[in-house]
Amino acid sequence: MFGLSELAILLIVVIAVIGARKLPELARSAGKSARILKAEARAAKDEEAGAGAAPRVVQGEIVPPGTGTTPPGARAADAPDPR
Repeated sequence: MFGLSELAILLIVVIAVIGARKLPELARSAGKSARILKAEARAAKDEEAGAGAAPRVVQGEIVPPGTGTTPPGARAADAPDPR
């Protein structure tokens, strides 16, 4: 009845007719995906380049144990266990 080439052509025509409505939507979503991928790659590259920067030093103070305050309801570190 139909040969392989006729079936292939018929399949291509059917896919083109049915998929014609979906084609713009597919192209739009592919463009969005490409933009997101490019932005993520750029962010990863920037993050990697920034990792080599010098660490930030934060000044603090040393508080000896027992001189700090404990919040209400909390048990002090040197207090005995009430159990």
